[in-house]
Amino acid sequence: MSDSMERAHESMHAEHKPHGDPWARGVAVLVSFLAAALALAEIGGKSTQNAYLTHHIAVSDDWAFYQSKNLRQVVRGTEVAVLESLPNAGDPAIQARIKEARAYQARMRDEPDGDGMKQLAEKAKRNERDRDRAFHKYHGYEYTVGALEIGIVLASVSVVTRMRPLGIAAGVIGLAAGLFGLAVAMDMV
Repeated sequence: MSDSMERAHESMHAEHKPHGDPWARGVAVLVSFLAAALALAEIGGKSTQNAYLTHHIAVSDDWAFYQSKNLRQVVRGTEVAVLESLPNAGDPAIQARIKEARAYQARMRDEPDGDGMKQLAEKAKRNERDRDRAFHKYHGYEYTVGALEIGIVLASVSVVTRMRPLGIAAGVIGLAAGLFGLAVAMDMV
């Protein structure tokens, strides 16, 4: 009995050596790098998600303002049509109101200070492009995060099962995910 107890005691101490399996240490370092890359990808994803929401709200505001200006311009156009159809349309006071209404219409369409319908439409389209780019970038970060999480799981399983191919696959997936995340951050994809 004492011989088997001695062997069990020795095997327990052999497994818990401070400088045990170098493969496990390497995988632990890999997991730490994957976790750091995961944190960076999460930060990038949240940042682009905020940019998406900001641009989405700006697009809604720009088009709502555009519609408001369009409605005011249409009302003034109707006013011009009504005034021109009056029997005394040639009266100087009515002509002055027609002229003022047409000037108002023109200002609604194209305002020098940048708040005309033309400028609002251009601004809304720029915000739409920025919103769509942020949305695409956000999805790129989501793919990166998913791949890094898979890499971490595979690396962890490789230590528990001592299957080196899983650790190698985790490293390859992690490297690919990191490079893809870097490409996303640099607007290359």
